[in-house]
Amino acid sequence: MERMIQGLPVITGPQWAGVRYFCTTRGGGAGVAPHDTLNLGLRAGDAPATVLENRRRVRAVVPSEPLWLRQVHGADVADADGGLPDEPAADASVTATPGRVLAIMVADCLPVFITDLDGTVVGAAHAGWRGLAGGVLEHTLERLRAKAPRARGWRAWVGPGIGPAAFEVGADVREAFAADGPEALSHFAPRPGLDGKWLANLPALALLRLRRAGVADAQACGLCTVSDPARFFSYRRDGVTGRMALLAWRE
Repeated sequence: MERMIQGLPVITGPQWAGVRYFCTTRGGGAGVAPHDTLNLGLRAGDAPATVLENRRRVRAVVPSEPLWLRQVHGADVADADGGLPDEPAADASVTATPGRVLAIMVADCLPVFITDLDGTVVGAAHAGWRGLAGGVLEHTLERLRAKAPRARGWRAWVGPGIGPAAFEVGADVREAFAADGPEALSHFAPRPGLDGKWLANLPALALLRLRRAGVADAQACGLCTVSDPARFFSYRRDGVTGRMALLAWRE
């Protein structure tokens, strides 16, 4: 669902008790091509002053300074309620503190938001195929369960990312999910005439892992970053491009 928040076009999902979350688009910022306009990534080749202006615009619509991460396509999870350096090296973060804003940057990888049914804890994860296969979603959920051991249940939302018609992969990616069994491998469609190439459904693989980890209500927005250049940055499509962000917090 697309909506406007103080001049910023954003994508969000179901309204859940006690939490807020949205994913930015490429609109509403200060940048010029190929980072036009709301690039939030300092390591994407954009002018630092422009990125800081874009982050200022995002900061104006959330309750606190977001916890920006130095994402490394891994599975480490930062605890936003503890003492952290600036931009800790991690691909997910969790918090139980109201108003503490988590941030995950993406440009084809999946932004994933996880919370309990009562909205007492929130987590945000960056799930490319490496992080997904490495357990970033499961690790995030483990950290959330430690913060909310009496949680009645879990829900998750998978935001815009590379879609199943655009994510061509080789045997290495398919093999990374082989241990997940036939259901996971069913989300790889062979490319006719291209030996050793498949189209991978990354959102479906994320939903499978979430549900197996105990997230009963796991939903994906169904939006593909590659096929929608007007709204989304895409590294696979453009190479040099900006970064969007998932922002999430407890109310």
